[in-house]
Amino acid sequence: MKKKIALLGSTGSIGRQTLAVVDALELEVCALSARSDIKLLEKQARQYGPSIVAVYEENAARDLAVRLGDTSVVVVSGMNGLIEAATVKEAETVVTAVMGTVGLLPTLAAIEGKKRIALANKETLVCAGELVMRAADIHGAEILPVDSEHSAIFQCLLGGKSYEKILLTASGGPFRGKTAVELDNMTSRDALRHPNWSMGAKITVDSATLMNKGLEFIEAMHLYNARPDQIEILVHPQSIVHSMVEFSDHTVIAQLSAPDMRLPIQYALTYPGRCPSLTPTLNLAEIGALTFERPDLKTFKCLRLALDTARIPGTACAVMNAANEAAVSLFLQDRIPFNDIYECAALALDRIENIINPSVEDILASDAEARKIVTEYFG
Repeated sequence: MKKKIALLGSTGSIGRQTLAVVDALELEVCALSARSDIKLLEKQARQYGPSIVAVYEENAARDLAVRLGDTSVVVVSGMNGLIEAATVKEAETVVTAVMGTVGLLPTLAAIEGKKRIALANKETLVCAGELVMRAADIHGAEILPVDSEHSAIFQCLLGGKSYEKILLTASGGPFRGKTAVELDNMTSRDALRHPNWSMGAKITVDSATLMNKGLEFIEAMHLYNARPDQIEILVHPQSIVHSMVEFSDHTVIAQLSAPDMRLPIQYALTYPGRCPSLTPTLNLAEIGALTFERPDLKTFKCLRLALDTARIPGTACAVMNAANEAAVSLFLQDRIPFNDIYECAALALDRIENIINPSVEDILASDAEARKIVTEYFG
């Protein structure tokens, strides 16, 4: 019997790569979702024949319903629609590849439905890691990471759950080695030229600021119950070692592969099994050398801010994440310079009260307030 999945965020970079894996593994797609790209979503719906398709923007949903009027596909909209897609009865696994905190409520709903979560939406854990991991424990839902680094850590820990340190690798992004002065002159076009990975615009900019690695640091704390002092970030420009784990005897286990997101996506969908993948074979002799260095926290202030914020319990991480999202959006519109992305996040953290032991409502309210501050002061 074919495995059945629901895919949230099917028109984005991770979503499209997930569908390539679906094709290779011959899986069944029960639900799809997108924010507003109904042209591509219609094509996907006709190809994969899901029972339900969710469109976050309601006007776009109405348009898609007309387009798919000759099919049996049910079109739903808004947050309730995303939750309905995430909890579709027949799906065993929910791939959450939507961007931003919009993924939080659908992920929690899928957890309550005891689904396996293939988690590609890092904001869910950054903003509400304690709530999400507690819910997964209560409902017996399995969370499998899709990020290449967290998939690597997960695989390294299969040989033992007890560890001393997580070594989280970073490519260094397109601006590795540049000074703060040079960074201020970098344009959105410059930031989108990642040397190793093909990703969506937002995550590519996060890679350029190194904020992405800070967010992954916070994710690792929740996924692996790690203290901040148990996680070390290493810049690894070749992006071949996706992360490592050090054990009590000082043995270090690493996961290596070509930089291709289809591999961690596939592993999350086939775990505990492994299948032939679309990823090319790793030729270490051809690569020649693997190098590692410490990140420049003085120049890349976003990473330093994220590491500091990771140590603050409550809504601080949600505020930082939301402010960063809003700032990246402004940068991609060429409305603020590159270094102002940090300034936006720092301002929001300074202006918004941190709430300890927050509810989901507290987290979403802090998220909205952070976006408003960034838009008012920088937009």
